[in-house]
Amino acid sequence: MIAVAGGTDEEFREYVVARGPALLRAAYQLTGNPSDAEDLLQVALVKTYLAWDRIQDHAALDRYVRRTMVNINISWWRRRKLEEYPSEELPEPMLAGGPHLPERVEQALDRLPIRMRTAVVLRYYEDMTESEIAKTLGISVGTVKSTVSRGMAKLRGDLILSEPRELEHRV
Repeated sequence: MIAVAGGTDEEFREYVVARGPALLRAAYQLTGNPSDAEDLLQVALVKTYLAWDRIQDHAALDRYVRRTMVNINISWWRRRKLEEYPSEELPEPMLAGGPHLPERVEQALDRLPIRMRTAVVLRYYEDMTESEIAKTLGISVGTVKSTVSRGMAKLRGDLILSEPRELEHRV
């Protein structure tokens, strides 16, 4: 780590120890991949550490780190320019005894395209307004609305698809 005067190292270390797990979960929601989430959080924490003395409101550190993660993630997918192609095979529906609802929601989120997942996470996990999301992602408010709407429809469909199978196995 970079040496900074005034006890910043210890304050930062305490912050990371206390908030690291929650921030890692947020990074995972953005990336959908454990390794990418760890990388994303690490880069965001380095940027936060370098800006530590300039951050006025230490009560808002989580928001600062999350916003940094969103910005970094956007930069990464703009560089990759990944494209998604339809598959000829449908995914297997979840069977009874599978994960409970929070895990099923998380798995359904993982299956969304990255931009759609990011918009949904920002809207419903980070509680950002549509205009804040539009500004963050560099898209129009209308695009945010349609992206979030399509993402929620896909999530609903994905979760409903898995329920009938579970009921069949219970009877």
